[in-house]
Amino acid sequence: MDIKFLQELFLLYGEKEAKKTEQIIEKLITQSKKKIFCKDQPFWQEKDVALITYPDSFVQKNLPSLKVLQSFLSNYLPDLFSIIHVLPFFPYSSDRGFSVIDYYQVKNEFGSWDDIVNISKSYRFMADLVINHISAKSEWFKKFLEADERYWNYFIHFREDEIPYEQIKKVFRPRATPLLTPFTTKKGKRFVWTTFSVEDSTDQVDLNFHNPQVLIEVVKILLFLLEKGVRIFRLDAVGYLWKKLGTNCLNLHEVHVIVSLIRIILDKICKSAIIIAENNQPYEENITYFGDGFHEAQIIYNFSLPSLVLYSFYNGSADILLNWTEKITPPSSYTTFFNFLDTHDGISISGARGILSEREIQNIVDRVIDHEGQVSKRLYPDGNLLVYELNSTWWSALNKRAEEPFDLQLNKFITSRAISMALAGIPAIYYLSLFGQENDLNLFEKTKIKRDINRTNLDLQILSMKLKNKNSRDGKIFQAMTSLIKKRKNIKAFHPNAKQKIVKLDKRVFSLVREFKGSKVLALHNVSSDLVEVRYDSGTYKLKPYSYLWVELSG
Repeated sequence: MDIKFLQELFLLYGEKEAKKTEQIIEKLITQSKKKIFCKDQPFWQEKDVALITYPDSFVQKNLPSLKVLQSFLSNYLPDLFSIIHVLPFFPYSSDRGFSVIDYYQVKNEFGSWDDIVNISKSYRFMADLVINHISAKSEWFKKFLEADERYWNYFIHFREDEIPYEQIKKVFRPRATPLLTPFTTKKGKRFVWTTFSVEDSTDQVDLNFHNPQVLIEVVKILLFLLEKGVRIFRLDAVGYLWKKLGTNCLNLHEVHVIVSLIRIILDKICKSAIIIAENNQPYEENITYFGDGFHEAQIIYNFSLPSLVLYSFYNGSADILLNWTEKITPPSSYTTFFNFLDTHDGISISGARGILSEREIQNIVDRVIDHEGQVSKRLYPDGNLLVYELNSTWWSALNKRAEEPFDLQLNKFITSRAISMALAGIPAIYYLSLFGQENDLNLFEKTKIKRDINRTNLDLQILSMKLKNKNSRDGKIFQAMTSLIKKRKNIKAFHPNAKQKIVKLDKRVFSLVREFKGSKVLALHNVSSDLVEVRYDSGTYKLKPYSYLWVELSG
């Protein structure tokens, strides 16, 4: 019996239920140990770079898209990426995969579990553990609607005369829609908790972790994915897992207990497996998922970074980015940041709150709109609707169409990516940024889904033709991006846990020194349109507009 494990369960369910739950989970762990071979390897190294992609981001006629992805990886990106994050590949009913119907299947159009296993043999496979909610078309929810006793408490629901209206008003909403959605069950109408419902869909119903059976189901899914080769688990929307009426139901202590339990389970079976917490909140709330540095997530998304980098380029000044970076330090060498600039959801604004003023944030929003982007808002407990996300590709967020010469726009784009690669942490690249894709206005007009502006599927045959022409726009951007990745991977001082020291040489230059086991690098990034000259120690360095320079130093 694991005392730590049992203590955590006591906090959630009390002594009696905790003991029963612990016995079931320990049995599941024992069974899984016989099936799972896990390599003993460090959590990360300087050569680690992650690619974020949908299972169908790359398509080719008559081929399952996961096979097309494998072809693209082997033919165009050999040895560039060590981590592949494939966004939800399960059968789903909405939200581009995040309304999971069946956690134990791969969507037919994508391929099969063999494809997942094959990718995991060459890369550290990162998958989404979508456990805050499930599809309303899932078997679990269908059984709930049928009033099946086993599933009746898998979800949080109220009769109309039971709805605690005043308490619900305190709940933090990631959407501007009602929190409770009516469904007709065999026991009558029930209002079900739907954190992520949207105007035209009530398809994502929240799971009820107050029921220990739900936790057991999640453990089964976790172990199944481990068996299929998943080694990095992205806890999607982790902050919303536990609901307690009378609170804002966000980042509650019980959520951290669940993350800690998942960490304990992984440590028992596969010590090199990693948890990455996805919590799109201001920095101070986000870093709580490191816990004490040993018992919760090893990695958290650096949600503050994208908007701070945008702000720096928009204003030609790295002051705020420099000051913020100077203050951030993971709590242990067993933790680090996931340094991304763009993802499938767009560009986070929430992470900048508390660092940028609302006026500064509005300046970013105005620029993105001027660059043909979209914005998404969320409802805060005080009743205000505030922007939390910019819907745009990274290229379009930085560059307005035809406003500047292409070469200057490319320099700006690559230098912004260089910042994310120079910082302490693991850099991540969303697939569209490999080619500097612009906003997909046609897809947005077709679907009216703001996030689709940044979710273009690429025909591999057409893409291949573009990349063969090294003088084409796509070819030039792809070459520049792959060269940057190669350069980063060959500098030991960019190890995620290398020392990081901010050096303030010029407000127009984001500058830092990284040092690790005898390797030392000065990383300079000019975020302005000026020609800038800076001095460090005995060296003088000239930076062209929007350019970067990584200088390996001795000693």
